[in-house]
Formats: sequence, C-alpha cells, structure tokens
Amino acid sequence: MASDVDQVTVSRSAIPEPATPTTPPDPHQHLAALVDCSDEPIISKRLDGTIISWNAAATRVFGYQPAEIIGKSILTLIPPELQHEEAEILRKLRAGERIEHFETVRMRQNGERFPISVTISPIRDAAGNVVAASKIAHDISERRKTEESLSRLAAIVDSADDAIISKTLNGIVTSWNKAAQRMFGYTAEEMIGQPILRVFPEGLFYEEDEILRKLRAGERIEHYETTRKKKNGELFQVSVTISPIIDNSGKVIGASKIARDISDKKRVEQLLIQSEKLAATGRMAAAIAHEINNPLESLINVIFLARQHSAPESRVTQLLLTAEQELERVSHIARQTLGYYKDTGAPTSVYVHELIQNVLTVYNSKVMSCDIAVDSRFNDLQKISVSKGEILQVLSNVMANAIDSMKQGGVLTITTRDVHAAPDDGIEVVFRDTGTGIAQNNLSRVFEPFFTTKGILGTGIGLWVAKQLVSRRGGQISIASSTTPKESGTTVTIFLPFVQPPSSTEGETE
Repeated sequence: MASDVDQVTVSRSAIPEPATPTTPPDPHQHLAALVDCSDEPIISKRLDGTIISWNAAATRVFGYQPAEIIGKSILTLIPPELQHEEAEILRKLRAGERIEHFETVRMRQNGERFPISVTISPIRDAAGNVVAASKIAHDISERRKTEESLSRLAAIVDSADDAIISKTLNGIVTSWNKAAQRMFGYTAEEMIGQPILRVFPEGLFYEEDEILRKLRAGERIEHYETTRKKKNGELFQVSVTISPIIDNSGKVIGASKIARDISDKKRVEQLLIQSEKLAATGRMAAAIAHEINNPLESLINVIFLARQHSAPESRVTQLLLTAEQELERVSHIARQTLGYYKDTGAPTSVYVHELIQNVLTVYNSKVMSCDIAVDSRFNDLQKISVSKGEILQVLSNVMANAIDSMKQGGVLTITTRDVHAAPDDGIEVVFRDTGTGIAQNNLSRVFEPFFTTKGILGTGIGLWVAKQLVSRRGGQISIASSTTPKESGTTVTIFLPFVQPPSSTEGETE
C-alpha cells in the first residue's frame, strides 16, 4: 500500500515563482505626468523669459501646441501694453520671491485677450541659485463675467427708484439699497442685521408672519398694498412685491422685496373719489334747491306781511326780521346752487361782532336747551368789507359744531379783536368751547369734504365749505382741540383781512 506521501501529486504551477524585483518609478517621469494631467496651465521659463515646458492644459487655454511655443519668449502670451509686467516679474524671481494670485490679462493664439490669475515660483539649482521659474495659471474669465454681472446688478439695484431689500427667512435684513434709505430714513448700516419689523407699524406685525409663511412655501407676493413706518415715525402707504430667493438645490433661503411709496397715488385716488362725490352732491343740491326755492320765496313774503301787522319795536317784529334775513340767506344759497344768481354788487361793510350777534340770536333757543353759557367779548373796532351771507354761513357752521359738541352743557367763549401786523391787518374771531373735543388723528382731516366725526348725523361739508369761503376772502381758519378729560374742548380761529386780495371774487361759491 502506498503511503500518503507517495499519492500526493504536486503541480509545478501551484508552486509560486520567486518574485522579480520591481524597478522603482522615475520621480521625474512621475512629476511630468502630474503636470501634464493638471487642469491648470503649468509653464516653466528661464530667467530671460524663454519658455522651456508647456503642459496639455496650457495648450487648451492658450491654443499653442508645445512645438509652437517652447523656445519662444513668454512675451508671446502677453499683450503689448502689459509687457512691462514681465520685467517686474523677473526682477522678483531673481530675488527669490514668489508671486501669488497675480491677476492680469494674457493673450491666446487667436489674439483674444482674457483675464487670468497666475502664481509664479522661482526654480533653484542644487546650489540654491534661481535658474528658472514655474508658472501656474488659472483662467478667470467666467469669474470676471460673474463679478461684472453682479456689479451691474448691484448698480441697477442701488440706482433704482424703488426700495429693494433682501432678508432672511427669520425676517433679518441682509441688503438695503439707497432708495430704501430715502424711503424709510434708515441707512444700510442701521438696517442690515436688524429685523424688518423695524419699519412695520406695531399694529401690523402680524403681516410678517403670514409673509414669511408664504415665502417658505415658495410663493410670490405681488403688489401687496399696506402701511409702513419711517424712521421719524411717519406712516405711509406702500405697494410691495416679495419673492423667495432659492439656492442651487431649490431650497428657499431668503426673500427679496421691492417696495414703492404709493402715498401720492392714494391721495390722488382719494381726491378723485371726493371729486365724484362733490359732483354727485352738486347735482343733488341743485335738484333740492330747485324744489325749495319757490317755498322759500313764499315764506319770506309771509314773514314780511306778518311784520306789517306787528308793532315796529316789539320783540316779535325783531324776531320776524331775523327770520326773514335767515330765509333770504337760504334763498340766496339756493339760487347760487342753481346758477340763477350771481352777486355782482359791492361787498357790505359791517362789524363782524354784529354778524356774530345775529348768529347767536338764531341759535339762542338751542343754546338754552343744551344748558350752554355764552361768554362773548367783542373788540373789533373797524368794519370789514365782506359778503355778508358767506361770512354768516361760516360763523353759523362753527357755532353749530360747538353746540353739537356740548350736548351735556358747557361754556362757549367768543372773542373778536383787531389785528394790526401788516401785511396781516384784519379781524381775528375765536370760538372756544368746552365740548368733547376732536381726536388728534382726526384733526388733520376736519377740512376734508365728507369727513365727519358725527357719524350719520354729519355731512362732512360744513367745515370744508367754511374753509373755501374764508380762503377765497384771503383769510385763514384753523382748529386746535383736546379730548383730555376735564380739559377737553375745541378752539376755532378765523382771520379775515381788512383788504380783500384782488384775485378773489365775491358772490361766487366753490
């Protein structure tokens, strides 16, 4: 029986051959391969500027094959107007200096100039002497195009008439153009890094939450009209368009906002609405005036007849006379409204306090029923030439407003005085009541047509008409008021010059 050893057949191929020693790679060849595989042009040159090596990337960027460029001067790649740079570069290389990220312009084989960034290092021999230089170049054409595009965009944004703002999704401002500074009053330094809520009125903070919610969802908000706040606290109307800023991955990372001040536009719109209202009111007033004109004439005639049958000096006669004058004034207004009447006569010369006493007589019963005490102090010593009916209309309106503000009683003080302060010589009339007063946010609007604080009881026409009549006469009317408890009340000051401006015309209503 054969032994186990005898039965084992060993194949020669299974026995490994002794390893053949590997020849170590040539470091110079390895380095040459790395240079040739580089994506960036790598060039070497002698200290006289002669090119001695040229990789494949240099061919792609500059267009020259190695056989076309090696042995030639590096000046071949430099535009004539920039060839002075080479002398400075060589000077630094001979001194052993390294030049990093030097941005300049070089030239391709086809003559095209392009921006480039170069890093140049000295090459030393075994003794440490600088014998040549290596240059790594990077074509920065795309970067320059991007920079120029961004620069143009920045210039457009900065010169825009509209405020252009960017912010994070937390509402923090990241950019702020010059128009935003003009519109809101804050400089870029004051706003960048601050919350956009700084320009929101406190009552509108909730808007930002909704805006940010829509932006995170990638929504765009167009021509949203709202109110914003300037640095000085002034509120104004704006129209804003807000767009999400999206990165390369499609993620919303912020928002850009374009804001336009539409305060003037809103004022014009309001004026148009008021103009339309006035036109409609005028048509309605003409119709009403037409209907009441004939009854008014009848009433005046009846009062005239009643006066004929009353004792000349009796109280009844005086009251009938006052009623006749008031009805004549109403009839006068009605005829003016219809366009049937135009006062071409000379203005009447009167004492203003006499007109006020006339108004007090008319409103006497209403004053008494409201438990109002009247304190009148008249010191107008000079007559004034005015359209009596128009001034009575002004005084009556102010008087009626004062009474309406003192439903629970109070004191009405009326004063007149001559004012001698050329060129503002005239009569100053002051009505001061202790009524409920007018809220400060309404004071600037009291002379607007159709604005009223009386709800459905007011027309909003009285003070507007009063201002028109006084202004046309060359005068002024102003209102001050307070709603502070125990100090509430309103003061109306009317100034009427002695001499009427030549441009104004008596007897015409506006």
